[in-house]
Amino acid sequence: MWAVVICLVGLLVRIGYWVYTWANPKCNGKLPPGSMGLPIIGESIEFFSPHGLYDIPPFISKRMARCGTLFRTSLVGQKIIVSTDPKINYSILQQENKNFLLWYTESFIEILGEESFSFHGNLHKYLTKLILSLVGPENLRKKVVHELNELTCRHLHSWANHGSFNVKEGASQMIFEYFCKKLISYDETKDARKLRENYKAFIDGLFSFPLNIPGTAFHACLRGRKKVIKVIGDIYRERKASKICRHDFMDDLLEEVEKEETIMNESMAINLIFLILFAAHETTSSGITLLTKYIFDHPHVLEELTKEHETILRNREEERSEITWEEYKSMTFTHMVINEALRLANIVPGIFRRVMNDVQIKGYTIPAGWLVMMVPSVLHLNPDKYEDPLAFNPWRWEGQELHAGSKTFMAFGGGVRLCVGADFTKLQMAILLHHLVTKYRWSVIKGGDVIRRPGLIFQNGPHIKIAEKYK
Repeated sequence: MWAVVICLVGLLVRIGYWVYTWANPKCNGKLPPGSMGLPIIGESIEFFSPHGLYDIPPFISKRMARCGTLFRTSLVGQKIIVSTDPKINYSILQQENKNFLLWYTESFIEILGEESFSFHGNLHKYLTKLILSLVGPENLRKKVVHELNELTCRHLHSWANHGSFNVKEGASQMIFEYFCKKLISYDETKDARKLRENYKAFIDGLFSFPLNIPGTAFHACLRGRKKVIKVIGDIYRERKASKICRHDFMDDLLEEVEKEETIMNESMAINLIFLILFAAHETTSSGITLLTKYIFDHPHVLEELTKEHETILRNREEERSEITWEEYKSMTFTHMVINEALRLANIVPGIFRRVMNDVQIKGYTIPAGWLVMMVPSVLHLNPDKYEDPLAFNPWRWEGQELHAGSKTFMAFGGGVRLCVGADFTKLQMAILLHHLVTKYRWSVIKGGDVIRRPGLIFQNGPHIKIAEKYK
Protein backbone atom coordinates (compact mmCIF):
# COMPACT_ATOMS: atom_id res chain seq x y z
CA MET A 1 0.00 0.00 0.00
CA TRP A 2 2.72 2.44 1.03
CA ALA A 3 4.65 1.64 -2.16
CA VAL A 4 1.62 2.65 -4.27
CA VAL A 5 1.19 5.89 -2.31
CA ILE A 6 4.89 6.72 -2.69
CA CYS A 7 4.72 6.04 -6.45
CA LEU A 8 1.65 8.28 -6.80
CA VAL A 9 3.28 11.07 -4.79
CA GLY A 10 6.43 10.76 -6.89
CA LEU A 11 4.37 10.90 -10.09
CA LEU A 12 2.48 13.99 -8.89
CA VAL A 13 5.76 15.69 -7.94
CA ARG A 14 7.21 14.95 -11.41
CA ILE A 15 4.04 16.23 -13.11
CA GLY A 16 4.06 19.33 -10.91
CA TYR A 17 7.72 20.00 -11.69
CA TRP A 18 7.02 19.51 -15.43
CA VAL A 19 4.09 21.96 -15.31
CA TYR A 20 6.19 24.46 -13.33
CA THR A 21 9.15 24.31 -15.74
CA TRP A 22 6.74 24.65 -18.70
CA ALA A 23 5.16 27.76 -17.18
CA ASN A 24 8.54 29.23 -16.19
CA PRO A 25 11.04 28.58 -19.02
CA LYS A 26 14.76 28.98 -18.36
CA CYS A 27 16.27 32.24 -19.54
CA ASN A 28 19.64 33.95 -19.13
CA GLY A 29 17.90 37.15 -18.20
CA LYS A 30 14.33 38.36 -17.93
CA LEU A 31 11.64 37.03 -20.26
CA PRO A 32 8.89 39.34 -21.56
CA PRO A 33 5.63 39.04 -19.59
CA GLY A 34 2.96 36.56 -20.62
CA SER A 35 1.77 33.01 -20.12
CA MET A 36 2.88 29.70 -21.63
CA GLY A 37 -0.62 28.25 -21.25
CA LEU A 38 -1.16 24.52 -20.85
CA PRO A 39 1.74 22.11 -21.32
CA ILE A 40 2.27 21.16 -25.00
CA ILE A 41 -1.01 22.81 -26.12
CA GLY A 42 0.08 26.20 -24.84
CA GLU A 43 -2.46 28.88 -25.81
CA SER A 44 -3.17 27.33 -29.23
CA ILE A 45 -6.93 26.87 -28.81
CA GLU A 46 -7.57 30.59 -28.39
CA PHE A 47 -5.07 31.43 -31.15
CA PHE A 48 -6.98 29.28 -33.67
CA SER A 49 -10.41 30.61 -32.64
CA PRO A 50 -12.23 32.41 -35.50
CA HIS A 51 -12.67 36.18 -35.46
CA GLY A 52 -13.82 38.97 -37.75
CA LEU A 53 -12.09 40.16 -40.91
CA TYR A 54 -11.36 43.68 -39.65
CA ASP A 55 -10.31 42.84 -36.11
CA ILE A 56 -6.89 42.66 -34.60
CA PRO A 57 -6.95 39.02 -33.44
CA PRO A 58 -8.52 38.97 -29.95
CA PHE A 59 -5.71 36.60 -28.92
CA ILE A 60 -3.25 39.42 -29.64
CA SER A 61 -5.29 42.43 -28.44
CA LYS A 62 -6.07 40.85 -25.04
CA ARG A 63 -2.41 40.16 -24.36
CA MET A 64 -1.32 43.58 -25.59
CA ALA A 65 -3.73 45.15 -23.08
CA ARG A 66 -2.32 43.00 -20.30
CA CYS A 67 1.39 42.73 -21.19
CA GLY A 68 2.23 45.49 -23.68
CA THR A 69 3.70 45.25 -27.17
CA LEU A 70 6.12 42.41 -26.36
CA PHE A 71 4.92 39.23 -24.67
CA ARG A 72 5.60 35.51 -24.48
CA THR A 73 3.28 32.62 -25.29
CA SER A 74 3.34 29.05 -26.57
CA LEU A 75 1.58 27.80 -29.68
CA VAL A 76 1.40 24.13 -30.71
CA GLY A 77 4.36 23.29 -28.50
CA GLN A 78 6.58 26.14 -29.70
CA LYS A 79 7.88 28.86 -27.38
CA ILE A 80 7.15 32.24 -28.97
CA ILE A 81 7.76 35.92 -28.30
CA VAL A 82 5.08 38.06 -29.97
CA SER A 83 6.13 41.56 -31.03
CA THR A 84 3.64 44.22 -32.07
CA ASP A 85 6.14 47.08 -31.78
CA PRO A 86 6.95 48.56 -35.25
CA LYS A 87 10.47 49.63 -34.26
CA ILE A 88 11.32 46.21 -32.83
CA ASN A 89 9.87 44.46 -35.86
CA TYR A 90 11.84 46.62 -38.26
CA SER A 91 15.03 45.95 -36.30
CA ILE A 92 14.41 42.18 -36.36
CA LEU A 93 13.84 42.18 -40.12
CA GLN A 94 17.12 44.03 -40.64
CA GLN A 95 19.00 41.31 -38.73
CA GLU A 96 18.09 38.49 -41.12
CA ASN A 97 20.71 35.71 -41.18
CA LYS A 98 22.49 37.29 -38.17
CA ASN A 99 20.47 36.94 -34.99
CA PHE A 100 17.26 35.86 -36.72
CA LEU A 101 16.34 33.33 -39.43
CA LEU A 102 13.12 32.86 -41.38
CA TRP A 103 11.15 30.14 -39.59
CA TYR A 104 7.70 28.91 -38.60
CA THR A 105 6.11 26.71 -35.97
CA GLU A 106 6.95 23.02 -36.14
CA SER A 107 3.43 22.17 -37.33
CA PHE A 108 3.73 24.64 -40.21
CA ILE A 109 7.13 23.23 -41.12
CA GLU A 110 5.55 19.77 -41.17
CA ILE A 111 2.92 21.08 -43.60
CA LEU A 112 5.28 22.88 -45.97
CA GLY A 113 8.19 20.47 -45.66
CA GLU A 114 11.38 20.77 -43.63
CA GLU A 115 13.49 21.66 -46.68
CA SER A 116 11.38 24.77 -47.17
CA PHE A 117 13.04 26.33 -44.14
CA SER A 118 16.67 25.48 -44.90
CA PHE A 119 16.82 28.30 -47.43
CA HIS A 120 19.12 30.74 -45.62
CA GLY A 121 22.15 32.90 -46.35
CA ASN A 122 23.77 32.23 -49.72
CA LEU A 123 21.24 29.51 -50.49
CA HIS A 124 18.39 31.99 -50.05
CA LYS A 125 20.11 34.44 -52.43
CA TYR A 126 20.65 31.65 -54.94
CA LEU A 127 17.01 30.54 -54.86
CA THR A 128 15.75 34.13 -54.97
CA LYS A 129 17.76 34.66 -58.16
CA LEU A 130 16.12 31.59 -59.70
CA ILE A 131 12.61 32.75 -58.74
CA LEU A 132 13.27 36.28 -60.01
CA SER A 133 13.87 34.80 -63.46
CA LEU A 134 10.18 33.91 -63.26
CA VAL A 135 8.58 36.92 -61.52
CA GLY A 136 11.33 39.56 -61.44
CA PRO A 137 10.67 43.10 -62.81
CA GLU A 138 12.54 42.45 -66.08
CA ASN A 139 10.53 39.34 -66.91
CA LEU A 140 7.30 41.04 -65.81
CA ARG A 141 7.97 43.85 -68.28
CA LYS A 142 9.07 41.68 -71.20
CA LYS A 143 6.73 38.68 -70.95
CA VAL A 144 4.41 38.48 -67.97
CA VAL A 145 2.39 41.65 -68.63
CA HIS A 146 1.40 40.21 -72.03
CA GLU A 147 0.68 36.75 -70.61
CA LEU A 148 -1.47 38.11 -67.79
CA ASN A 149 -3.41 40.28 -70.22
CA GLU A 150 -4.30 37.22 -72.28
CA LEU A 151 -5.06 35.07 -69.22
CA THR A 152 -7.24 37.71 -67.52
CA CYS A 153 -9.24 38.57 -70.64
CA ARG A 154 -9.96 34.89 -71.30
CA HIS A 155 -11.14 34.17 -67.77
CA LEU A 156 -13.24 37.33 -67.46
CA HIS A 157 -14.92 36.48 -70.79
CA SER A 158 -15.63 32.95 -69.52
CA TRP A 159 -17.06 34.25 -66.24
CA ALA A 160 -19.29 36.71 -68.13
CA ASN A 161 -20.59 33.88 -70.33
CA HIS A 162 -21.62 32.01 -67.19
CA GLY A 163 -23.29 35.16 -65.84
CA SER A 164 -21.86 34.82 -62.34
CA PHE A 165 -18.91 33.30 -60.50
CA ASN A 166 -17.33 32.79 -57.09
CA VAL A 167 -14.50 35.34 -57.01
CA LYS A 168 -12.19 33.33 -54.73
CA GLU A 169 -12.69 30.15 -56.70
CA GLY A 170 -12.36 31.91 -60.06
CA ALA A 171 -9.24 33.84 -59.08
CA SER A 172 -7.63 30.71 -57.59
CA GLN A 173 -8.29 28.74 -60.75
CA MET A 174 -6.91 31.52 -62.96
CA ILE A 175 -3.65 31.96 -61.04
CA PHE A 176 -3.20 28.22 -60.56
CA GLU A 177 -3.57 27.67 -64.30
CA TYR A 178 -0.97 30.34 -65.06
CA PHE A 179 1.69 29.07 -62.66
CA CYS A 180 1.13 25.40 -63.51
CA LYS A 181 1.91 26.26 -67.11
CA LYS A 182 4.91 28.46 -66.28
CA LEU A 183 6.38 26.06 -63.73
CA ILE A 184 5.73 22.57 -65.08
CA SER A 185 3.72 22.92 -68.33
CA TYR A 186 0.77 21.26 -66.60
CA ASP A 187 -2.82 21.52 -67.86
CA GLU A 188 -5.45 20.44 -65.33
CA THR A 189 -8.04 19.87 -68.07
CA LYS A 190 -5.79 17.36 -69.86
CA ASP A 191 -4.21 15.53 -66.94
CA ALA A 192 -5.90 12.87 -64.83
CA ARG A 193 -3.72 13.54 -61.78
CA LYS A 194 -5.89 16.50 -60.64
CA LEU A 195 -3.16 18.56 -59.05
CA ARG A 196 -5.45 21.44 -58.06
CA GLU A 197 -7.89 19.15 -56.25
CA ASN A 198 -5.08 17.95 -53.98
CA TYR A 199 -3.80 21.51 -53.54
CA LYS A 200 -7.26 22.56 -52.39
CA ALA A 201 -7.25 19.87 -49.65
CA PHE A 202 -3.81 21.09 -48.62
CA ILE A 203 -4.84 24.76 -48.44
CA ASP A 204 -8.15 24.12 -46.64
CA GLY A 205 -6.25 22.72 -43.66
CA LEU A 206 -3.26 25.04 -43.78
CA PHE A 207 -4.28 27.17 -40.79
CA SER A 208 -6.18 24.47 -38.93
CA PHE A 209 -5.42 23.22 -35.43
CA PRO A 210 -2.48 20.78 -35.86
CA LEU A 211 -4.18 17.56 -34.80
CA ASN A 212 -2.96 14.84 -37.15
CA ILE A 213 -5.67 12.19 -36.89
CA PRO A 214 -8.00 10.96 -39.68
CA GLY A 215 -11.00 13.21 -40.15
CA THR A 216 -9.27 16.47 -39.19
CA ALA A 217 -8.47 19.30 -41.62
CA PHE A 218 -4.81 19.09 -40.61
CA HIS A 219 -4.64 15.39 -41.53
CA ALA A 220 -6.29 16.12 -44.89
CA CYS A 221 -3.81 18.96 -45.39
CA LEU A 222 -0.81 16.65 -44.89
CA ARG A 223 -2.32 14.04 -47.22
CA GLY A 224 -2.97 16.73 -49.83
CA ARG A 225 0.64 17.90 -49.61
CA LYS A 226 1.94 14.34 -50.01
CA LYS A 227 -0.17 13.82 -53.15
CA VAL A 228 0.88 17.18 -54.65
CA ILE A 229 4.56 16.44 -54.04
CA LYS A 230 4.08 13.03 -55.71
CA VAL A 231 2.49 14.57 -58.81
CA ILE A 232 5.24 17.20 -59.14
CA GLY A 233 7.89 14.54 -58.49
CA ASP A 234 6.43 12.24 -61.15
CA ILE A 235 6.39 15.08 -63.69
CA TYR A 236 9.97 15.97 -62.76
CA ARG A 237 11.24 12.43 -63.26
CA GLU A 238 9.26 11.99 -66.48
CA ARG A 239 10.78 15.19 -67.84
CA LYS A 240 14.27 14.16 -66.76
CA ALA A 241 13.93 10.78 -68.48
CA SER A 242 12.42 12.16 -71.70
CA LYS A 243 14.86 15.10 -71.98
CA ILE A 244 12.08 17.03 -73.76
CA CYS A 245 12.48 20.78 -73.33
CA ARG A 246 9.25 22.63 -72.46
CA HIS A 247 10.83 26.05 -71.87
CA ASP A 248 9.40 26.31 -68.36
CA PHE A 249 10.77 26.71 -64.84
CA MET A 250 11.24 22.95 -64.42
CA ASP A 251 13.67 23.01 -67.34
CA ASP A 252 15.71 25.63 -65.47
CA LEU A 253 15.74 23.48 -62.32
CA LEU A 254 16.71 20.33 -64.21
CA GLU A 255 19.61 22.25 -65.67
CA GLU A 256 20.63 23.52 -62.22
CA VAL A 257 20.55 20.04 -60.70
CA GLU A 258 22.86 18.73 -63.46
CA LYS A 259 25.56 21.37 -62.93
CA GLU A 260 28.83 20.09 -61.45
CA GLU A 261 29.06 22.35 -58.39
CA THR A 262 25.34 22.84 -57.84
CA ILE A 263 23.72 23.19 -54.43
CA MET A 264 20.36 22.18 -55.91
CA ASN A 265 19.15 18.58 -55.71
CA GLU A 266 16.03 16.80 -56.97
CA SER A 267 14.18 17.00 -53.65
CA MET A 268 14.87 20.74 -53.32
CA ALA A 269 13.73 21.36 -56.91
CA ILE A 270 10.42 19.53 -56.38
CA ASN A 271 9.77 21.29 -53.07
CA LEU A 272 10.61 24.70 -54.56
CA ILE A 273 8.00 24.21 -57.29
CA PHE A 274 5.48 23.17 -54.63
CA LEU A 275 6.17 26.29 -52.55
CA ILE A 276 6.02 28.73 -55.49
CA LEU A 277 2.73 27.25 -56.67
CA PHE A 278 1.25 27.49 -53.18
CA ALA A 279 2.50 31.01 -52.40
CA ALA A 280 1.64 32.48 -55.79
CA HIS A 281 -1.88 31.24 -56.32
CA GLU A 282 -3.24 31.29 -52.77
CA THR A 283 -2.07 34.73 -51.65
CA THR A 284 -2.79 36.44 -54.98
CA SER A 285 -6.30 34.96 -55.25
CA SER A 286 -7.08 36.05 -51.68
CA GLY A 287 -5.88 39.57 -52.49
CA ILE A 288 -7.99 39.72 -55.65
CA THR A 289 -11.08 38.50 -53.78
CA LEU A 290 -10.88 41.14 -51.07
CA LEU A 291 -9.94 43.81 -53.61
CA THR A 292 -13.18 43.27 -55.55
CA LYS A 293 -15.18 43.21 -52.31
CA TYR A 294 -13.72 46.50 -51.08
CA ILE A 295 -14.25 48.23 -54.42
CA PHE A 296 -17.87 47.10 -54.72
CA ASP A 297 -18.56 48.27 -51.17
CA HIS A 298 -17.16 51.74 -52.00
CA PRO A 299 -18.75 53.14 -55.20
CA HIS A 300 -16.70 56.37 -55.05
CA VAL A 301 -13.52 54.29 -55.28
CA LEU A 302 -14.91 52.36 -58.25
CA GLU A 303 -15.80 55.65 -59.92
CA GLU A 304 -12.26 57.03 -59.50
CA LEU A 305 -10.73 53.76 -60.72
CA THR A 306 -12.94 53.77 -63.80
CA LYS A 307 -11.87 57.35 -64.62
CA GLU A 308 -8.19 56.41 -64.41
CA HIS A 309 -8.56 53.38 -66.66
CA GLU A 310 -10.82 55.06 -69.20
CA THR A 311 -8.21 57.82 -69.45
CA ILE A 312 -5.64 55.14 -70.29
CA LEU A 313 -7.93 53.89 -73.08
CA ARG A 314 -8.41 57.39 -74.50
CA ASN A 315 -4.67 58.11 -74.50
CA ARG A 316 -3.80 55.10 -76.65
CA GLU A 317 -2.71 55.92 -80.16
CA GLU A 318 -4.39 52.83 -81.53
CA GLU A 319 -7.19 50.70 -80.12
CA ARG A 320 -6.02 47.52 -78.41
CA SER A 321 -7.00 45.46 -75.40
CA GLU A 322 -3.53 44.92 -73.96
CA ILE A 323 -1.99 46.97 -71.19
CA THR A 324 1.58 48.06 -71.75
CA TRP A 325 4.20 48.16 -69.02
CA GLU A 326 4.26 51.96 -69.22
CA GLU A 327 0.48 52.11 -68.74
CA TYR A 328 0.73 49.81 -65.73
CA LYS A 329 3.37 52.00 -64.11
CA SER A 330 1.18 55.07 -64.68
CA MET A 331 -1.79 53.69 -62.68
CA THR A 332 -1.23 55.82 -59.59
CA PHE A 333 -4.71 55.53 -58.08
CA THR A 334 -4.87 51.82 -58.90
CA HIS A 335 -1.69 51.23 -56.89
CA MET A 336 -3.16 53.25 -54.03
CA VAL A 337 -6.26 51.01 -54.09
CA ILE A 338 -4.14 47.86 -54.15
CA ASN A 339 -2.03 49.01 -51.20
CA GLU A 340 -5.12 49.90 -49.20
CA ALA A 341 -6.75 46.54 -49.95
CA LEU A 342 -3.60 44.67 -48.90
CA ARG A 343 -3.32 46.77 -45.73
CA LEU A 344 -6.81 45.75 -44.64
CA ALA A 345 -6.56 42.20 -45.98
CA ASN A 346 -3.61 41.22 -43.77
CA ILE A 347 -3.32 37.98 -45.73
CA VAL A 348 -0.32 36.81 -43.69
CA PRO A 349 -1.39 36.49 -40.01
CA GLY A 350 2.16 36.43 -38.68
CA ILE A 351 5.78 36.78 -39.78
CA PHE A 352 8.09 34.38 -37.95
CA ARG A 353 11.81 34.43 -37.22
CA ARG A 354 13.90 31.93 -35.24
CA VAL A 355 16.25 33.43 -32.66
CA MET A 356 19.82 32.23 -33.26
CA ASN A 357 21.50 33.88 -30.25
CA ASP A 358 20.14 35.38 -27.02
CA VAL A 359 18.91 38.86 -27.95
CA GLN A 360 18.33 41.82 -25.61
CA ILE A 361 15.25 43.93 -26.41
CA LYS A 362 13.75 46.62 -24.18
CA GLY A 363 15.36 45.13 -21.07
CA TYR A 364 14.11 41.64 -21.85
CA THR A 365 15.99 38.58 -23.11
CA ILE A 366 14.70 36.58 -26.06
CA PRO A 367 16.40 33.18 -25.71
CA ALA A 368 18.10 31.38 -28.59
CA GLY A 369 15.85 28.69 -30.05
CA TRP A 370 12.61 30.61 -29.45
CA LEU A 371 10.51 32.06 -32.26
CA VAL A 372 9.56 35.70 -32.67
CA MET A 373 6.19 36.37 -34.29
CA MET A 374 5.51 39.81 -35.76
CA VAL A 375 1.83 40.64 -36.39
CA PRO A 376 1.22 42.89 -39.45
CA SER A 377 -2.45 43.48 -38.63
CA VAL A 378 -1.54 45.35 -35.42
CA LEU A 379 0.62 47.73 -37.44
CA HIS A 380 -1.85 48.09 -40.33
CA LEU A 381 -4.79 48.81 -38.01
CA ASN A 382 -2.89 51.13 -35.66
CA PRO A 383 -4.72 54.51 -35.37
CA ASP A 384 -1.37 56.20 -34.62
CA LYS A 385 -0.08 55.10 -38.03
CA TYR A 386 -3.29 55.17 -40.08
CA GLU A 387 -6.09 57.64 -39.43
CA ASP A 388 -9.44 55.84 -39.09
CA PRO A 389 -7.63 52.53 -39.77
CA LEU A 390 -10.73 50.38 -40.40
CA ALA A 391 -11.89 52.64 -43.25
CA PHE A 392 -11.09 51.63 -46.83
CA ASN A 393 -9.49 54.87 -47.97
CA PRO A 394 -7.05 54.62 -50.91
CA TRP A 395 -6.45 58.38 -50.81
CA ARG A 396 -4.44 57.93 -47.59
CA TRP A 397 -1.60 56.66 -49.86
CA GLU A 398 -1.44 59.87 -51.90
CA GLY A 399 2.18 61.04 -52.21
CA GLN A 400 3.55 57.97 -50.43
CA GLU A 401 5.82 55.16 -51.63
CA LEU A 402 3.60 52.54 -53.26
CA HIS A 403 5.99 49.80 -54.29
CA ALA A 404 7.93 48.64 -51.23
CA GLY A 405 7.70 47.50 -47.64
CA SER A 406 8.39 49.92 -44.81
CA LYS A 407 8.21 50.31 -41.05
CA THR A 408 4.47 50.95 -41.38
CA PHE A 409 3.54 48.61 -44.27
CA MET A 410 4.36 44.90 -44.13
CA ALA A 411 1.87 43.32 -46.55
CA PHE A 412 4.80 41.62 -48.30
CA GLY A 413 7.06 41.20 -45.28
CA GLY A 414 10.17 43.32 -44.95
CA GLY A 415 13.94 43.46 -44.82
CA VAL A 416 15.90 41.13 -47.10
CA ARG A 417 12.94 38.73 -47.07
CA LEU A 418 10.55 41.11 -48.84
CA CYS A 419 8.34 38.79 -50.90
CA VAL A 420 9.86 38.19 -54.35
CA GLY A 421 6.36 37.78 -55.78
CA ALA A 422 5.10 41.19 -54.62
CA ASP A 423 5.44 42.83 -58.04
CA PHE A 424 3.68 39.92 -59.76
CA THR A 425 0.74 40.14 -57.35
CA LYS A 426 0.32 43.87 -57.90
CA LEU A 427 0.59 43.48 -61.68
CA GLN A 428 -2.09 40.76 -61.74
CA MET A 429 -4.42 42.85 -59.58
CA ALA A 430 -3.94 45.96 -61.73
CA ILE A 431 -4.59 44.10 -65.00
CA LEU A 432 -7.71 42.47 -63.60
CA LEU A 433 -9.01 45.85 -62.41
CA HIS A 434 -8.31 47.47 -65.77
CA HIS A 435 -10.37 44.99 -67.76
CA LEU A 436 -13.05 44.63 -65.10
CA VAL A 437 -13.87 48.35 -64.80
CA THR A 438 -13.57 49.21 -68.51
CA LYS A 439 -15.28 46.21 -70.14
CA TYR A 440 -17.76 44.78 -67.64
CA ARG A 441 -20.77 45.58 -65.49
CA TRP A 442 -20.66 43.64 -62.26
CA SER A 443 -22.22 43.43 -58.82
CA VAL A 444 -21.96 41.21 -55.76
CA ILE A 445 -25.08 39.07 -55.60
CA LYS A 446 -24.42 36.88 -52.55
CA GLY A 447 -21.84 35.74 -50.05
CA GLY A 448 -18.68 37.56 -49.17
CA ASP A 449 -18.46 36.48 -45.54
CA VAL A 450 -14.82 36.27 -44.51
CA ILE A 451 -13.35 35.24 -41.17
CA ARG A 452 -9.84 34.64 -39.84
CA ARG A 453 -8.70 31.42 -38.14
CA PRO A 454 -6.01 32.86 -38.04
CA GLY A 455 -5.60 32.88 -41.85
CA LEU A 456 -8.35 34.09 -44.18
CA ILE A 457 -11.33 31.77 -44.58
CA PHE A 458 -13.72 32.59 -47.45
CA GLN A 459 -16.90 30.86 -46.38
CA ASN A 460 -19.06 31.52 -49.43
CA GLY A 461 -17.68 33.68 -52.14
CA PRO A 462 -18.30 36.50 -52.74
CA HIS A 463 -20.34 35.62 -55.83
CA ILE A 464 -20.39 38.24 -58.57
CA LYS A 465 -22.88 38.77 -61.36
CA ILE A 466 -20.96 39.93 -64.43
CA ALA A 467 -21.72 40.89 -68.04
CA GLU A 468 -19.88 42.66 -70.84
CA LYS A 469 -20.71 46.37 -71.07
CA TYR A 470 -21.12 46.64 -74.81
CA LYS A 471 -22.97 43.47 -75.80
